[in-house]
Amino acid sequence: MEPMPEQSPHHAYPDHWEADVVLRDGGTARIRPITTDDAERLVSFYEQVSDESKYYRFFAPYPRLSDRDVHRFTHHDYVDRVGLAVTIGGEFIGTVRYDRINEQGRPASAPADEAEVAFLVQDAHQGRGVASALLEHIAAVARERGIRRFAAEVLPANNKMIKVFRDGGYTQRRSFEDGSVHLTLDLEPTEKSLAVQRGREQRAEARSVQRLLAPGSVAVIGTGRTPGGVGRTVLRNLLASGYTGRAYAVNRAFDEGLATLDGVPAHRSLGEIDEQVDLAVIAVPAHRVPEAVADCGEHGVQGLVVLSAGYAERGAEGRELQRELVRQARSYGMRIIGPNAFGIINTAESVRLNASLAPESPARGRIGLFTQSGAIGIALLSGLHRRGAGLSSFISAGNRADVSGNDFLQYSFEDPDTDVALLYLESLGNPRKFNRLARRTAAVKPVVVVKGARHSGSTPPGHAVPVSRIPDATVSALMRQAGVIRVDTVTEMVDAGLLLAGQPLPAGPRVAILGNSESLGLLTYDACLAEGLRPRPPIDLTTAAAPQDFRDALAEALADGTCDAVIVTAIPWVGENGEAETGDGQVLAAALHKAVAGGSAKPVAVVHVEIGGLAEALAAASSTAAPRPRTVTPAADRPQAATTTLPTDPARSTAPATREASPAPGADPATPEATPAPEAATGPGRIPAYPAAERAVRALAEAVKYAQWRRQAAVPGKIPEFLDDTIDEPGAAALIEEQLATAPDPRGRALTHDEARELLGRYGIDVRPTLPAPDPAAAVAAAARLGYPVALKTTAPHLRHRADLGGVRLDIADEEALRRAYGELTDLLGKPAELLPVVQAMAPRGVDTVVRASIDAAAGAVLSFGLAGAPSELLGDTAHRLVPATDRDAAELIRSIRAAPVLFGWRGSAPVDTAALEELLLRLSRLVDDHPEVVSVALEPVVVAPHGLTVLGASVRLAPPPARSDLGPRRLPNY
Repeated sequence: MEPMPEQSPHHAYPDHWEADVVLRDGGTARIRPITTDDAERLVSFYEQVSDESKYYRFFAPYPRLSDRDVHRFTHHDYVDRVGLAVTIGGEFIGTVRYDRINEQGRPASAPADEAEVAFLVQDAHQGRGVASALLEHIAAVARERGIRRFAAEVLPANNKMIKVFRDGGYTQRRSFEDGSVHLTLDLEPTEKSLAVQRGREQRAEARSVQRLLAPGSVAVIGTGRTPGGVGRTVLRNLLASGYTGRAYAVNRAFDEGLATLDGVPAHRSLGEIDEQVDLAVIAVPAHRVPEAVADCGEHGVQGLVVLSAGYAERGAEGRELQRELVRQARSYGMRIIGPNAFGIINTAESVRLNASLAPESPARGRIGLFTQSGAIGIALLSGLHRRGAGLSSFISAGNRADVSGNDFLQYSFEDPDTDVALLYLESLGNPRKFNRLARRTAAVKPVVVVKGARHSGSTPPGHAVPVSRIPDATVSALMRQAGVIRVDTVTEMVDAGLLLAGQPLPAGPRVAILGNSESLGLLTYDACLAEGLRPRPPIDLTTAAAPQDFRDALAEALADGTCDAVIVTAIPWVGENGEAETGDGQVLAAALHKAVAGGSAKPVAVVHVEIGGLAEALAAASSTAAPRPRTVTPAADRPQAATTTLPTDPARSTAPATREASPAPGADPATPEATPAPEAATGPGRIPAYPAAERAVRALAEAVKYAQWRRQAAVPGKIPEFLDDTIDEPGAAALIEEQLATAPDPRGRALTHDEARELLGRYGIDVRPTLPAPDPAAAVAAAARLGYPVALKTTAPHLRHRADLGGVRLDIADEEALRRAYGELTDLLGKPAELLPVVQAMAPRGVDTVVRASIDAAAGAVLSFGLAGAPSELLGDTAHRLVPATDRDAAELIRSIRAAPVLFGWRGSAPVDTAALEELLLRLSRLVDDHPEVVSVALEPVVVAPHGLTVLGASVRLAPPPARSDLGPRRLPNY
């Protein structure tokens, strides 16, 4: 058991330093502060360290720790002396300690900002990334305590430790003194150290999922003694899939004489199994799960799939049971899929794993599928099967207590067998991380997402996630910015996945349409226009067209340089006897196959209506050419549904080449009854078929937008250097510190107009001044000071920015007009004390816009833009980008709203200065990125004229910045 935190005489036990981490090999461990209760653990740990490692730590033979050593290494003040331990199963496997020192290297206290650091890792756990993880966490602790540098003495022969420091990415200095290497590390994070940290995180988390999906052995705990039941069903499905590893049935209720069940060894506990089990599928009642998890942990199981229900979906009590389940599993170094999961599938030829409740293992394919819902998982598996689509992997995460969509993205990024990642998500545990991972993955392979539970307050039972205040439309915009293809339904997700997995990406939006039905062609044409594509006039082959005519027309369209994609529409054609032919779809499929064989690398989709056998024939058609380099094995020569295999053409592949799969070492042959999954109709070059034009066009439109994003992402945007010369970051920081010091309320404070003007001015954002006008005389004096013409407007909250209610008077040319306007305003709307009127100099005429920035605790800083008034407030026509924004983000932001033509000369009006608007967006982005204490900014209205712009109103709110989990040392979330 873990020790109970002890209160230090000076500083409380820092429980926020505790963290679960994924190590290099995919296993988990816990990092926590060392306490006085750890004496026995420390002594036991030290006894298991080799003499060589002890020598490297103490520079001399040091066979055992003295009582004084034990006391020193377990007593810390958590400020000047800190020790952290890595534990698995409650026992130490590695430690790190720092002691604050002065310039002479002697013990010191603050303000000394240097500390000596030393590590020790058990030999059995060296090479797992333990020391690297400890360095990240002890560096974060040190920065929190005001330490800026680490000093370390390392023997020249201790290459492993020198490599840990060298590879950390921190700025370092090295010297050789008195027979040892003296290292000094600056602890301020750098781009390199952050990249190193995220690279290690990616490899470790991908490996942790890979261990779950490719186990060498599987035990099903809770296998029933009679047919039926969850455990027995999973075992049956596992064997039917042709699993290449070793399977075991486990149930403590088995009779002692029972040796086998369904042809596999049967045991009462894991302790009876002679080998280590890699994966355990737990299918026992929730109250028995802790016993099963303990049995797994004590016998070295690497991962768990928990099918058992009765956790967070049952309320607060179940949520606590779920958290305890995660804590228990992680204490043994295991990761969990579930609880309340549907299971996992891996169709790789070397694995063939179906550890799920799906009765039929899907065919092999290039699509990876992750779902947080078992019911949706069933529907997706069924839908993909009907469409002839195959999968590379499938994870149904259930309550997503541990393994999440982020982990699946980490795995999909590296998995050579996955070309497209499909995710059904009902919650985002770490939206910032999701966007970061999705952007990186989308740069090499498509990521298609359906987001369920989209409305505020509808988080599914069992999903404990951070609360986000941003609307779903903003979430969608941020996903698009990251390259994610977000669709609304699971049907659209399958449609897009089939096209992206089987066809090359289109070079542009130009679409050729050909077919034997003028009406179906026109429907397709209209659908293309509705989706923003540029269709050519449909080519009508007439109902008399034969398959040869389809082949010739398709070949011509593929060779035409004026189109980027082709949609083929087909209805039953008229045969030689004048009757409609509905059953010869094989002939049409063969004709389309031949046309594509000699065509260019353009995507092709087929829309068919009531052609008997066409879908089956399209799926069954296959090439006799050699398989593409990216395929794991040659396509099985067997019928499939809804797609067609085309000749191999490397130019048509959008995914990198992958290595050929090899059998797992020591894998047992499949049972005679097991049949390997066939190669599915989702490999490169397969033509997807759709029963409706709208569905095909929508999938193609998503591919066009994604391809455009890929091309743009290849050359990332920049933040213009000229901004640095006009920004006073230290001055802004001083203002913010001063303003927050006057507001003890942790919720912060809103700045006054003048305070907001001063802060924004430090970043080159000039806000036009306003002068209060509590009476007509004050208004006249203000106008004289500012100069005519002026505007008179109310600033009362219920009237602000509401010109439609009469609260604004513009173009007031003289004192007489001003006094008249003041009287009209107060007569219409109320007393000056209620209206809070102000006078402001008129700005050049232009387009009124609104620019905002806000920090969401879950998603991070978001920059928003729209036209002021009804377009943004009533119609929701607002665009969003994550901060920091680049020049490309700013340009896209103002062009992505539906009302953007107003800015570019709509209906003969003068185009406005969009360059000035883009600069304003970049300046505001820099402000909130440099100073997270600026939690919200609203610039409204921003009048953009043909030359320049004017910010007429600004509101700023400051508050202590929310914690950013994405910038600290890597750790697994705790929901």
